Amino acid sequence: MFQFGGLPYGVVQSGGTPGQDGEKIEANFRGFVDGAYRSNGVVFACMAARQLLFSEARFQFQALVKGRPGDLYGTPELDPLQEPWTGANTGDLLTAAILDYDLAGNFYAVRRPGGKIRRLRPDWVTIVAGSLSGSEIDTEVIGYSYQPGGPASGADPIVLLPEEVAHFRAYPDPLARFRGISWLGPIVGEILGDKAAIQHKQNFFENGTKLGYVVTLDSTMSPEKFDTWVAKFKHGHEGSLNAYKTLFLAGGADVKTVGADLKQVDFKQVQGAGETRICAAARVPAIIVGVSEGLESATYSNYGQARRAFADLTMRPMWRNMAGSLARLVTVPPGSRLWYDDRDIPFLQEDLKDEAEIQQSQAITITTLVREGFTWDSAVAAVTNGDMTMLKHTGLFSVQLQEPGAITAPGELGNGNGQPLLPASTS
Repeated sequence: MFQFGGLPYGVVQSGGTPGQDGEKIEANFRGFVDGAYRSNGVVFACMAARQLLFSEARFQFQALVKGRPGDLYGTPELDPLQEPWTGANTGDLLTAAILDYDLAGNFYAVRRPGGKIRRLRPDWVTIVAGSLSGSEIDTEVIGYSYQPGGPASGADPIVLLPEEVAHFRAYPDPLARFRGISWLGPIVGEILGDKAAIQHKQNFFENGTKLGYVVTLDSTMSPEKFDTWVAKFKHGHEGSLNAYKTLFLAGGADVKTVGADLKQVDFKQVQGAGETRICAAARVPAIIVGVSEGLESATYSNYGQARRAFADLTMRPMWRNMAGSLARLVTVPPGSRLWYDDRDIPFLQEDLKDEAEIQQSQAITITTLVREGFTWDSAVAAVTNGDMTMLKHTGLFSVQLQEPGAITAPGELGNGNGQPLLPASTS
């Protein structure tokens, strides 16, 4: 128990165990940076694809009209997101966010005096959770503790209130109520397997394109001569520079190749399957990343479908989540929300074309409904909300849509309001 703001709190950790002092990210941030991001080409390619598209969005306020999303607009309150720190823009902020999220499962940022935003290294942050009643059921985040340099630095932690910190996570940790997990965690085995495959390929070429030799010699050879002979044999036949050379052996020596070559182990398929599983965990289609199995099925149609899946199932949910997280760092006008704007992203231009076709179809539907006697406002509301029960009929049909007397009498040229302009005999 401890006192905060004059009230008693009971502290719990990720699993809700009383008596512990918070939630700390697993000690794997640096491991994922060094062991995956910096040293595995497939992981780097997946993260680069996610980063490059994620950083293209920008933020706007969106008006909410009767609970429905309205127009996007901007105000000076968005300035901290447009220039989060000196010389940076929204893309830099989103890049930092998705890198921390991919590698640690969490991104933390705080707004400092002067309006600048500071990124908090995720493995130096502890989520402090507690409850007023001391019950695990009532647990909530009551603050964040940031220790510059990490726990081993000995630096005094900086305590931050929940409303001061933007915390972005996409995949919750089942063992922690408020912490996220990295998508790299479940595929550590795949990453190690891909590294092993790369090492295997490298060893294959370095050892003369063979997995190994067994050389038998005459049993009468002395140990001294045997060592000399082995040294000469390795010098003349091992290594990629000695590949494909003719092998000459003296009497009594016999050589046999052991193991299998790359074709026999179906190396391409084995390595390609691991690459695809890494792409699946990253939620990036293989055809977007450019790995072998994705390129084998590469067509314009398949790429379009993969692009749409990547945008709809990966990027847009993350943008929505990020907008909700960053809303703590700006003042959102009443009746609005912080939202993302993806209209100017070239990668999504095909989506804009599809949206235009949908709007055209909706416009035709609205026009048809109005011609059939439904009010304009109800027709627009019904089509926009996909609810035909919102339609209201005028009681008039087809040519009866105008009130009697509103049409110019036969034989007269009118102005459309029942008022004649010229007599019928006037040419």
